[in-house]
Amino acid sequence: MRRLISIIFILLILSSAYLVMSEKNNDTDSSVMSEQKNVLGTALQSCCFEPKKGWFRDGYCRTESRDYGVHVVCAEMTDEFLDFSASCGNDLKTPNAYGFPGLKAGDKWCLCVSRWKEAMEKGVAAPVILESSDIRTLETVTLEQLQAHQKK
Repeated sequence: MRRLISIIFILLILSSAYLVMSEKNNDTDSSVMSEQKNVLGTALQSCCFEPKKGWFRDGYCRTESRDYGVHVVCAEMTDEFLDFSASCGNDLKTPNAYGFPGLKAGDKWCLCVSRWKEAMEKGVAAPVILESSDIRTLETVTLEQLQAHQKK
């Protein structure tokens, strides 16, 4: 029991340090944020605020070198996409102990571009919000592919 408490304590310390570092990154990246573009070439718009999502947890689908998943596609979740993601080993429906509330159809989320592309190829892509998807999305998929799956 003491070991479990020690592990929980260590996890709390690590997660607090991560949050502090994330906030520091958000502060230092504010000048970069004003320059970020979406897939249409205009200013990147927010994707989701309740709760704040995205790599930086600031509501924007933007990325940096430590984001190996490249969370740049703003999409509205569907049951089909969520089931597909779970079948690939990334269960986005289930809440977890790290404060992740779980997602349901209709929620907006910053997706990994490679997972979105994979879902598109399987016919279950979540609808995309173009104005809120980072321009780096176009390094993996085309604007035409995104437009074909644009949220109406």
